[in-house]
Amino acid sequence: MGNMTALISDVFVFVFIPWILWRVLRRSIPVAILPILVGIVLAVTHFPVARLGIPSLYGDYIGWLAVLVLAFTAGLEMWQHPENTAGAEPLPPSSISRVLGAALIALGLPFIVGTMLVKQFFLPLHGWHAPHGNGWIGAMSVGLCIAVSALPVLIGLVRELEPAHKPVGQIALKLAVVDDAALWIGLAILQFAARGSDALHGWSGLEFLAVALLVGLALSSSWATRNLRNPPLWVIWIAVPVFLAAGSWASKQLGLHELIGAYFAGALMPPRWVRRLPIEKVGTFSLIWLAPMFFGHSGLHINGDALTWPSVFASILLVVISIATKLLAVWAYPPAPGLTHRQALSIGSLLQCKGLMEIVAATILHAQGMISEFAFASLMVLAVISTTLTGPMFRMITWRRKQTA
Repeated sequence: MGNMTALISDVFVFVFIPWILWRVLRRSIPVAILPILVGIVLAVTHFPVARLGIPSLYGDYIGWLAVLVLAFTAGLEMWQHPENTAGAEPLPPSSISRVLGAALIALGLPFIVGTMLVKQFFLPLHGWHAPHGNGWIGAMSVGLCIAVSALPVLIGLVRELEPAHKPVGQIALKLAVVDDAALWIGLAILQFAARGSDALHGWSGLEFLAVALLVGLALSSSWATRNLRNPPLWVIWIAVPVFLAAGSWASKQLGLHELIGAYFAGALMPPRWVRRLPIEKVGTFSLIWLAPMFFGHSGLHINGDALTWPSVFASILLVVISIATKLLAVWAYPPAPGLTHRQALSIGSLLQCKGLMEIVAATILHAQGMISEFAFASLMVLAVISTTLTGPMFRMITWRRKQTA
């Protein structure tokens, strides 16, 4: 089958069918989840998609480029100002140190509890031992996926909230920004740890060039922030692919995943430049029309034999661990001292959303051999369930708060 014919089949299965389902379901399920569900169903049923040329060569390239763009825009989103929340009930003020502390606890508690439980109870199970790395590396890899919050999905959810709930959503976004940055740093650290003494052994000139390139991006961004505050728009558009390509190439040369470099390249761009870019439009287009092939292929790459009832049960347990620890962390140490318990829990319900970030993180860890086929399948199901539950959980908590107000 020709590459173009295979690409058409790929687009139909993983772009148009999920889009139609998304519209039929009235957008009640996030659009990024549906291609994964389609891929998982095809993998579990062993449907002979290879006869259709799926996954296609061009579909792989397009989906991969789209996810690089999504990671880059996730970094850019760090510099977005909160939306207008006029007419909403004001929340108690909070200091930067309080927000940072709450964000680290909201990430740290699920990570620590998840890592310990996975190491003690999950890794001894058949099929859960990671191909590369010791038991603690595998446990921490799963723990990191349990702890992550999905910044891009949260941004979309907050945009759709009622005005009265926007302040709560904006606080959740502030915490998610910190958690998102910690995720990518954690992924980099885990990959270095998995490689052990080989991480720095045998460095050639390319690795040192990669480090110099990242330092150059940071220095150029700092200089542009001070001296080139309002350049012509075409200069910004030229800088975008330069930052994206340079960051991705540098992280790959350092033995890390290209998505890590793409994220930090976006975070390094001058904030004033970022605010002139149509980040939402670019991210939405990539998410709906291009990235579904990446997410569909991720679901398709699940070993259908690994997605057994025990792995589904494990996924449910991971969901319980993820939700319980995230809610407990925000409830125990809310990001503002004057928040009510229900306001804190509503923030926690938003932060437990895994979305794209956990899917991408699990894909990276699986590709590096740091989690097993069974763990990868369970984490993909976890992402689907947690993201789907986010809206209903938030509405349930805020509805009960209205009833008792």
